[in-house]
Amino acid sequence: MNKLQLQGIGMTSQRTRSRLVQRLKDQGISDQLVLDVMGNTPRHIFIDEALSHRAYEDTALPIGFNQTISQPYIVARMTEILLAGGPLERVLEVGTGSGYQTTVLAQLVNKVFSVERIKPLQEKARQRFSLLKIRNVSLRHSDGGMGWADRGPFDGIMVTAAPEEVPPELLVQLAVGGRLVIPVGGTQNQQLKLVMRVSETEYETSVLEGVKFVPLLSGTVR
Repeated sequence: MNKLQLQGIGMTSQRTRSRLVQRLKDQGISDQLVLDVMGNTPRHIFIDEALSHRAYEDTALPIGFNQTISQPYIVARMTEILLAGGPLERVLEVGTGSGYQTTVLAQLVNKVFSVERIKPLQEKARQRFSLLKIRNVSLRHSDGGMGWADRGPFDGIMVTAAPEEVPPELLVQLAVGGRLVIPVGGTQNQQLKLVMRVSETEYETSVLEGVKFVPLLSGTVR
């Protein structure tokens, strides 16, 4: 992919990205750092070329293996919530997927640890990080619900697929003072939740809004 393709033309141009940023502002996203990163990240390289003309629509799009690249509003919203407590050093992402959310996070925190259960998606994401010269992301092929215990604790955890309940394994990997942003619920009724660890044994949970994510599944795919 050459520099022109990376920058985008026509439906993938910077002008189109700027319109997306304006829509995010209109929907209530107010963190200017998040908006700047969303505007500068080439979402079109994270999806199949046949869908690239839809890259800057505010909608989820398929990426194969019954997975999707999240709607830009949700990416911005979850990122804004995660960062609302202040700068973060170490963030765990459960569900690398296309690598788009990972790339947004990597530009806003010191280090991202991202787990993905589907190996071909992880490999594509790795190639995109190399193309974009993203060097502060560590990848692991594993069951995402279990997190990455030996790299924790994490100041922030973001989950990009919905379990029925918040996995207890992730709660214990959250540092005291840390924030977990996670969609929770079955296919018909999911809620975006913020869990804050206020002490070794105490957590505070807030329900933020209704969402729609693919389910968080166990096991790995090679």
